[in-house]
Amino acid sequence: MRIYLFLLLISAAVTYLVTPAVRLLARRAGAMTAVRDRDVHDAVTPRLGGLAMFAGVAAAMLIASNVPFLEGLFQDSRQPFAILAAAGLVCLLGAADDKWDLDWVTKLAGQVLAAVLLAWQGVSLVTLPIGGVTVLSGRTALILTVLVVVISMNAVNFVDGLDGLAAGVMAIGGSAFFLYAYTLTRSASTTDYSSLAALLTAVLIGACLGFLPHNMTRARIFMGDSGSMMLGLLLAASTIAVTGQVDPGRLSGADFFGQFLPILIPMGVMVIPFLDFALAVVRRIGSGRSPFHADQAHLHHRLLGIGHSKRTAVLIMYTWTVVISVGLLLPLLVPLRAVVIFWACGLLLALLLTFDPLRWRPGRHRKDSHVS
Repeated sequence: MRIYLFLLLISAAVTYLVTPAVRLLARRAGAMTAVRDRDVHDAVTPRLGGLAMFAGVAAAMLIASNVPFLEGLFQDSRQPFAILAAAGLVCLLGAADDKWDLDWVTKLAGQVLAAVLLAWQGVSLVTLPIGGVTVLSGRTALILTVLVVVISMNAVNFVDGLDGLAAGVMAIGGSAFFLYAYTLTRSASTTDYSSLAALLTAVLIGACLGFLPHNMTRARIFMGDSGSMMLGLLLAASTIAVTGQVDPGRLSGADFFGQFLPILIPMGVMVIPFLDFALAVVRRIGSGRSPFHADQAHLHHRLLGIGHSKRTAVLIMYTWTVVISVGLLLPLLVPLRAVVIFWACGLLLALLLTFDPLRWRPGRHRKDSHVS
């Protein structure tokens, strides 16, 4: 555990220290986010934050390759460096989009290329933990891998609409997924706790934490597509790496639905991005538009529309991520009664936060009372 935390801190520190230089680069390169009708920010802001996040991830991964505890992951397989290369590819693709606003066909082609690169190097969904282990054919595995990776990248990209939102959601969800991957690793071996999935999520969390101080309200830089797509790819790669690794049913507390956890945990981690992505695709196709056509109906837009402030909207989406991702993880750690109590209290709190905006804006209460 200490090695993973050390690498997390390396990723966070490098990201934090490199971000000011990337902000200057974005200004000089003209990679700026203009104020558009559909945006919620009110000032022109540099993008390209994903470049700093990739620097943190790359630094931590390179150090990990020389740590005796983890060097076996790099010596026995090309997967870690393949994932890093794919992350670099989508980061550069996103940076080009941050600068020149690429069309959706070009972006999608680049995303598919990165997903194919992962599959070619063995980062592929060859099994599904449903009803026992189901071995997939080569073609089915490739198609499913590409779908998972592309959907994950776009889901994180879609939810990146408020200061600190995407980085915070991914840090929270990634922490839950890290604990899950680490628990699986400990259950599989009493001597070797090295895990590619745990490593990837640790450096992902670090990059998010290092970027957040620059990105919270009021943001001095946005991660842009270079960051959001990279985060989606890393989490997808972590999911693929852990799926089929061990039998989750061997874990205490997982007898009832343990075989579904490799699917449920990533869905819980990504529940907010996936939900926003699914609703956007259905909404846009239903109105005869491209699923990549931008609009003002994302989840964060809806929260602002019912009266929440930007900061409160972000905290609400953090809360939902905590409730769902932690709630799915708890059966591995505590008795069923405690799990039920957590779900009941967590959902109640999340619903109250979501649908009672005035309660959480005391300043507005005072203003309304004064007017009346």
